[in-house]
Amino acid sequence: MNIELAGISIAVVQKDIKNVHLSVYPPEGKVKVSAPYSMSQDTLRVFVISKLDWIRKQQKKLQAQAREAPREFLNRESHYFKGQRYLLNIVEHKQAAKVELNHRTITLFVRPGSNTEKCQALLNEWYRQQLKKQLPEIIAKYEFLMGVKVNEFGIKKMKTKWGTCNPVAKRIWLNLELAKKPPELLEYVVVHEMVHLLERSHNKRFILLMTQFMPKWKFYKDELNRLAVGHEEWK
Repeated sequence: MNIELAGISIAVVQKDIKNVHLSVYPPEGKVKVSAPYSMSQDTLRVFVISKLDWIRKQQKKLQAQAREAPREFLNRESHYFKGQRYLLNIVEHKQAAKVELNHRTITLFVRPGSNTEKCQALLNEWYRQQLKKQLPEIIAKYEFLMGVKVNEFGIKKMKTKWGTCNPVAKRIWLNLELAKKPPELLEYVVVHEMVHLLERSHNKRFILLMTQFMPKWKFYKDELNRLAVGHEEWK
């Protein structure tokens, strides 16, 4: 179901949940509301009206953010790793697929006739493995500083967040796109999620803790949001 308010189309999904959830998705800023079955249409409209200013701000931010063009996986196409630009080099061979990095190129060794999807999957898995190598050291550093314990971490593609934290399970998830960003921005996201083990909300205490453990966190946040993000389609 869709509702129209102040020129904004809002997709509404009612499900078996306790609280209402409002999201604004990239790239265009489409709006989705998940609401309990028990919430009436009038109550839902009042809720959305109360959030119109926030919705517009989020849409403006998303629409102003640079986005990477869709990758075609052609030779000499630009790809990024740890904030550095590399030229793609695709080599067909009959052995197992692999990725090699040197000071100027990322080389994909693929089976003859591999299509764009297979090249993308290969590079994404390489990005995932690189993040898995970087994260334990960062997590261990801040476990010691914060006096907390991360039981588990994972990496996945996310459309709207750089990371998430489950304070009960003590589990954090990081966006696969972070492999492309400078290491200090990856560290910022890890710290942000780990602070949620001490404070769930983005309140004054959260801000104080962020400043305590990473004094330049606001600079890193702005820098991360300034950089181009991956090309994703919202569905």
